[in-house]
Amino acid sequence: MDDSAAASRDDAAYLVMRGISKSYGGVHALTDIDFSCRKGSIHAVLGENGAGKSTLIKIISGVVQPDKGSMSLDGRPIEFASPLEANATGIVCIFQELSLMPDLSVADNIAITDPPRNRIGLIDGRAQRRLTEELLARVGCEDIDPRERVRNLPLSRRQMVEIAKALGRKPQLLILDEATSALTGSDVEKVYAILHQLRAEGLSLLYISHRMHEIEALADTCSVFRNGRHIETFKKGAHTDDEIVQLMIGRDWSNVFPPKPVRTAPPEPVLEVKNLSWPPTLNDISLTVGRGEIVGVGGLDGQGQRELLLALFGVLRGVAGTVSIDGKRVKINSPAEAKSREIGMALIPEDRKTEGLMLPMGVAENITMAALPWLTKNLVVDRSAEAEKIREMVAQMQIKVSDLDAPVATLSGGNQQKVVIAKWLLTGARIILLNDPTRGIDVGTKQEIYQLLRRLAAQNTAILFYSTDYDELIGCCDRVLILYDGEVVRELEGETLTETNIIASALNLPAEEVRAGGHQA
Repeated sequence: MDDSAAASRDDAAYLVMRGISKSYGGVHALTDIDFSCRKGSIHAVLGENGAGKSTLIKIISGVVQPDKGSMSLDGRPIEFASPLEANATGIVCIFQELSLMPDLSVADNIAITDPPRNRIGLIDGRAQRRLTEELLARVGCEDIDPRERVRNLPLSRRQMVEIAKALGRKPQLLILDEATSALTGSDVEKVYAILHQLRAEGLSLLYISHRMHEIEALADTCSVFRNGRHIETFKKGAHTDDEIVQLMIGRDWSNVFPPKPVRTAPPEPVLEVKNLSWPPTLNDISLTVGRGEIVGVGGLDGQGQRELLLALFGVLRGVAGTVSIDGKRVKINSPAEAKSREIGMALIPEDRKTEGLMLPMGVAENITMAALPWLTKNLVVDRSAEAEKIREMVAQMQIKVSDLDAPVATLSGGNQQKVVIAKWLLTGARIILLNDPTRGIDVGTKQEIYQLLRRLAAQNTAILFYSTDYDELIGCCDRVLILYDGEVVRELEGETLTETNIIASALNLPAEEVRAGGHQA
């Protein structure tokens, strides 16, 4: 691009970054980045985990400072020493890791930086609740009580509170980092409507997501980053999804999902569930997962899928029904019993940061946490065996880490998820339950996980895989069970395993409306 074209672009831009670089030790997170975004536009930032997206938005929002380079906002040079300084100029960021304080109320969280005060300077509780109600209504969440403690809300509702909190700061540049990754389908539609409205009001929006259908639905402009470098910026529609993915990962994206084995007969059952109930959420569920089989669980979010996995893993109390492993009836009263050698079950949880990892602890400690009973003799951990197992899992999962003693919190989201999976593979589980394991991770790591699941299945592992991504269910699974209102309403496989049929079944349409055809992986 010639100088006059660049100048013209910058004149129209709201945020302009020139020559931005940032290193952590010997790791170059960003190298000589030129980047800009406009008002009244949704600008998607794409790239694998570790591509530099998080560092970019942390610099823009004042969390970290660049080693070199310059920034301007609306034609004025800017330099932020803290997020508060960035907020003061109208830059507001919604990070994937929620900033809410769980023991405070929704109203306290939303107004925490600038609560309304009365004439004598005290916090005006009524005004704060009114403000909270207005912001919750703006994001379509009038059902949330401003007085409710945040810890009592499900993850999807907490994310909507985070968005309401951001809007309360009156942003001019709003940055959303995987803001929909924890949301239900209905809440995602609400966020889409909010973002379109904000764009119409002239805001500048930066949108980071690994979900290509969201980029297609929202973005006006896309910028691809890879290995800390800005690869290309282009208008929506200039590249196909496959071309965008190849720009992101720098390699061929063909054969996203490994081929499924051809079966001539149903596999031998490993996990058998009969009449499983946990009123009112789970109602009389029966299913089997065979040796070497990947069975998907689908349906609209909130139909009992997560509770099904928790019930099988012994987390829930008061569960009725029977569970058999290799034909032998078992009673699973706790996760400790579930992971025992006799049962051999593992659960990859929904939220890796709060349910799967101890973030301040080292990568190595997290990997061996669940398998310590099998690495211990006479109450002493065999450190040599432990070190060998850690090396094996890091290599098998291709975990990108330079220091195994570094806190796992320092890893990218994709590598954190690999640590969670490695932790459970180390237990030697023969039954693996997965709760939306690719949520919020990059496309390259997703592909690695798909290949891992098929390798595990080839080793006779039985896998029950809940996903909110229809393409994953179609591409990864041998069969898919659709849940509706806590019941299995339909089983899809072969030619009937299509996006059209998954959606129709998720809406519990009559059986005759579900036919073969439509999109298939």
